[in-house]
Amino acid sequence: MPATSPTTTVTVDGLRLRVLHTRPAGIADPPVVLVLHGWGASIDAVGSILAGLSDQLELVALDLPGFGESDMVPAAWGNADYAQLVIRLADQLGIERFALVGHSRGAAISIVLASDPATRDRVERMVLTGAVGIKPRRPLSYYAKVGMAKVGRVVGAIGGPPGKRLQQKIRARAGSADWLAAPEALRGTLRTVLAEDIRPRLPLVDAPTLLIWGPDDDATPLWMGEQMEREIPGAGLVVLRSGGHFAYAEQAAHFNVVAAHFLTQAGS
Repeated sequence: MPATSPTTTVTVDGLRLRVLHTRPAGIADPPVVLVLHGWGASIDAVGSILAGLSDQLELVALDLPGFGESDMVPAAWGNADYAQLVIRLADQLGIERFALVGHSRGAAISIVLASDPATRDRVERMVLTGAVGIKPRRPLSYYAKVGMAKVGRVVGAIGGPPGKRLQQKIRARAGSADWLAAPEALRGTLRTVLAEDIRPRLPLVDAPTLLIWGPDDDATPLWMGEQMEREIPGAGLVVLRSGGHFAYAEQAAHFNVVAAHFLTQAGS
């Protein structure tokens, strides 16, 4: 991220948020872009995007609640809760209309913002990369792990200290990397967002949308990007030369050129 742009703390609905807000020099009224990171990440994880776009666009990035240096979520949040937090932050900063760049979970939150009748008029355009939210094609082994996890929750709730120890062993065997890495206070949120299917929202998106994908993404495979291209009205898909789920950083120069060209058309 730009070294001359330190982060600040903004309080929204009682939650302290780490925020980065930059404006390019010498450009009157540049398009405003909100950059939303993915699960388990922070402003720092999207630093290559911020650095690559900062000379052309006004940028706002934040550590979403529960991540980085922002406060923990007060309850089990879903994508819509995060979307409302983003809107309230924009209101507090005096930003009426904006574009979005979202990676992974940040992309799912962006889709909520661009599809909800209460907020979609505020979204000018949107770049999504490695977007989550489409239910994956699961092998049978996945459903076996889900069953084990549910058993673990029951055992932990009724089995006293021995049950808690058994629950931890079950979690170690059945839990995903995100689940095991998440603090206890955030696991309800992870459970909530993983259960959400954003696919019904895709036809409701009312903003020009560009999907930029890594061909080797194994977290959100390319077929998910292709599905979104088909179902989001007028969406386009750019597949980078290489890169996985973090292709925006692995192919930063290519990603930023494509994203900047698309985003600087805002309002045109």
